[in-house]
Amino acid sequence: MTRLVAFAGLPGTGKSTLARGLAQALGAAWIRIDHIEQAMREAGIAEVGPAGYLAGYAVAQANLSLGLSVVADSVNPLQITRDAWRDAARVAGADFAEVEVVCSDPAEHRSRVETRAIDIPGLVPPTWDAVQAREYEAWDRKRLVIDTAGRSLDTSLAELRAALG
Repeated sequence: MTRLVAFAGLPGTGKSTLARGLAQALGAAWIRIDHIEQAMREAGIAEVGPAGYLAGYAVAQANLSLGLSVVADSVNPLQITRDAWRDAARVAGADFAEVEVVCSDPAEHRSRVETRAIDIPGLVPPTWDAVQAREYEAWDRKRLVIDTAGRSLDTSLAELRAALG
């Protein structure tokens, strides 16, 4: 059965690293909203707004309809964005799982934000202050939470894969 695994979490939690690792392990499509939004900015769209997410939902649904599993990678800060990923899976008849990635150690999280290498040319990373001020709505439903604080990618990925089955 095809599955959409939608990731969420603040920048610097290890979300993209974990999402990329899961996509590779599953042979799934990896849809990273940062890639879409940066391409839009390079095309001259200064104010991306919700367009990057809307493009992501459409690409996810198209891949799911082909029978490909999808790993969706975004901050996913609002209930409306979380619902839209779930709806894309439902429309395509795919299983759906939500994963929130957190880093429970504030010093480690800050260090990651301030020292991380950017792997998308032209992408301007947020500052620690911007990450702290970011709107991020509380969850109203069950999801898998992976805490990456003090843990390796391999350990976090193994926990994630075991929980997803």
